[in-house]
Order: sequence, then C-alpha cells, then structure tokens
Amino acid sequence: MPRIIKSGLIQTGLAMTEGQGTIDEIKASMVARHIPFIEKAGQQGVQILCLQEIFNTPYFCPGQDSAWYASAESVPGPTTDLIAEYAKKYKMVIVVPIYEREQAGVLYNTAAVIDADGSYLGKYRKTHIPHTSGFWEKYFFKPGNLGYPVFETSYAKVGVYICYDRHFPEGARALGLNGAEIVFNPSATVAGLSQYLWKLEQPAHAAANGYFMGCINRVGTEAPWNVGRFYGSSYFVDPRGQIFAQASEDKDELLVADFDLDLIDEVRSTWQFFRDRRPDAYNDLVAP
Repeated sequence: MPRIIKSGLIQTGLAMTEGQGTIDEIKASMVARHIPFIEKAGQQGVQILCLQEIFNTPYFCPGQDSAWYASAESVPGPTTDLIAEYAKKYKMVIVVPIYEREQAGVLYNTAAVIDADGSYLGKYRKTHIPHTSGFWEKYFFKPGNLGYPVFETSYAKVGVYICYDRHFPEGARALGLNGAEIVFNPSATVAGLSQYLWKLEQPAHAAANGYFMGCINRVGTEAPWNVGRFYGSSYFVDPRGQIFAQASEDKDELLVADFDLDLIDEVRSTWQFFRDRRPDAYNDLVAP
C-alpha cells in the first residue's frame, strides 16, 4: 500500500517592524500571523508542516543588537508548547524553528519537532553558522552540538537542516545515513549572490541521498535592516532531485503537496549511492 504523505510549508513576511513594538509584542504578532496558516494546514489534512527559520521573530542577524538575545527562549518552552496544541488538535507533525536559550549566553538557532499527538520529540541545532556582510549570525548563535538527528514521527522519519547548512553536503549525507525520509530546510535568504543556489543545492542533496526535501524561505523586506528581498520560492523536491511543488516569490503562502514515500525505495534501488559510497577512502576530508 502506497505511503502517501501530505506535507506543508509556510512562508511569510514580517508582521511588525522593530520600531512598532517590544520584542515580546513582535514575537506575539509573528505567531499570530502564522496561526491562520497552521489552522488552514490542519483543515486541509496536512500531516507534516514546517515553518520558516526563527519563525516568530524578524531575521535580525543583519545587525548586531544584543537586545535580540531577549527573544530567545527554552526549547521546549512557551512557543513550542503553544504550537503543540495545534499539532495535537489536527494530528499534525510540526517543525518549529525558534531562537533557543539553553542558559545565559548560550543561544542556538534551533528547530523543535512536535509529533502529531502534541508530544515533543526533540530538536536540531543549526550546525554551520555564517558570519559575513549582512549575516552576522555568530554574534547571535552558538554552533549546534546535537549532530544530525532523525525523528521517528507518526508519519515519516524527519530530519532538519537550517538555512546556511544547505551549503554543506556532509550533514545532508549524515541525515540520509541516519534514516531521514524527509528533510526540511527552513531558511531566511535574500536575492543576490546565493539565489541561483536555492534550486541547485537542495535538489542535489535530495538526489544524492534519495530522500524528499521541503525548503522554506521568507518573503518581503524587513525594516530597519533592509538587507534585501527575501524571495520566497519555497518548494518540495523528490528523491530524483525534481521540484514538484513551489510557492510564489512574494506572497504569504501555505504550500501543500502530496507525495509517496515509496518512491525512496524505488530511487535507491536504481541509484545505489549508499551501497557504493567509500567512507574508507574519505579520511582526508576530516583530517585535522
């Protein structure tokens, strides 16, 4: 019997700029902006839903304002507990990217995974942290230290890779070897230098590892940083590397697609990359 999954991705713009409220008010407004899309996903029967990178705040990394440290919270914590209520209501797995505070001064760019019964399964912490013009992430985030976990959800084995991680094939391979059937990449990326890579790298990861991917990006511009235009274009890609559903470049949107997880076995029976890989020949890749 086919293993048909209905999955969804939410891309949105900024609900409130920095000058229009406190950090807590901004976070509340961003969550409120997402709730109708989460409800819509549940009403459409979405089984696995993923939100965008640090979904409940602006992408504040173009600046270096320590005030944003206050927007970090525990995981699990207040926001994941709230989203878990919707997961349970709709029997929907939800990937919740959030700014995590482990303790004072120890902050991560994290995604929590909530199962369809509202239970917390675990989290992934962004591993690769950029620090370049317009993306001063090392000022805000400590590099992840949890490896590349795969979560056995009610519907599929789910992995997470966050934004800049997508430039590194090693973690994408690790997720495949750890059993991921779907890998979600919540992102905040703007038009310019890396835009051409948006539809190149992730289809390549999907094809090289024989799994599905759901790739999410924000839309619009975010004052006062004005780092550029977030170009949306969230999409799903299959284990052959073919994009089969895509959102717009400029609209708040819920993208929903159905796909058959049995395609993974079919593709891997043709392209035996896991059988034919030679880890014994790759020692130089990890030599100090």
